[in-house]
Amino acid sequence: MRIDGVFSGGGVKAYALLGAIQRVYAHNYSFERVAGSSAGALMASLLAAGYSIDDIEQLVQELDVQEFLDPPVWTSFIPFSKWVNLYFQLGLYKGNKLETWMYRQLARKGVYTFSDLNPGFLKVIVSDISLGKLVVIPDDLQRIYGINPNSFSVAKAVRMSAGFPYFFMPEKLRGKKKQKSLIVDGGLLSNFPLWVFEDGRNQYARPVLGVKLSGYPEQNSPRKIGNALDLFQALFSTMLHAHDARYVSKSDQHHIIFIPVEHVDATNFKLSDEVKQQLIDAGREQADAFLKRWPE
Repeated sequence: MRIDGVFSGGGVKAYALLGAIQRVYAHNYSFERVAGSSAGALMASLLAAGYSIDDIEQLVQELDVQEFLDPPVWTSFIPFSKWVNLYFQLGLYKGNKLETWMYRQLARKGVYTFSDLNPGFLKVIVSDISLGKLVVIPDDLQRIYGINPNSFSVAKAVRMSAGFPYFFMPEKLRGKKKQKSLIVDGGLLSNFPLWVFEDGRNQYARPVLGVKLSGYPEQNSPRKIGNALDLFQALFSTMLHAHDARYVSKSDQHHIIFIPVEHVDATNFKLSDEVKQQLIDAGREQADAFLKRWPE
């Protein structure tokens, strides 16, 4: 059965996405269109490029995510300079290695720009913090920036969507009036864009299956806020999840696989192999339990 898939962001928690998608295929479903934010956009782009789930598992298992951490060279020689770099460049890491890795994997399937994909097959969510807009790539590129979507790099779109604020430096897009917009993680404005395949009448062309890297919104535990750092983390987490939690609470939760992985830090790039496998297993288990009764 052909379905559309929407994958949430979650940084390194994306190992759980892999496990869930494996079981989706095992239950004889396949994806017609895919969309996602941040890590979900990375997974969606590989599926859109034509990778099988077995191929994606091999890529992920062979990947050392610490390779994506690429601070400017000069910060290695000057004490505390990375914090100076954070202040002026707005991020600790450049994100070039992440984009290069994506480019190489997509190129193996002959995918460079959105013109190399079936129209509408892939939608990547990013946040324009200069204009204060949520942007869907490729749909909004022409309207907002005057950019031909067919010539836009898929790897670049994924890099933008995965640009976790303060962690990776923002990317820049030049608009119609030559002004530059700063683009960061799509999850900042919509970490779980379940709405992206609606046709304007709150209807879908085919069944939509969402995979969300969190528990049910109603099950989230209150945060303990005891200092300024706790406050910052709570504010940021609220921005990431409040919009989507409100949407999900009002929508049909019967087509969303929730995977509770709050115990793992999204930016912990030093995950042990044991924790990676635990995330994959969690995705598999939650998907199997869900797909036994889906669609209802």
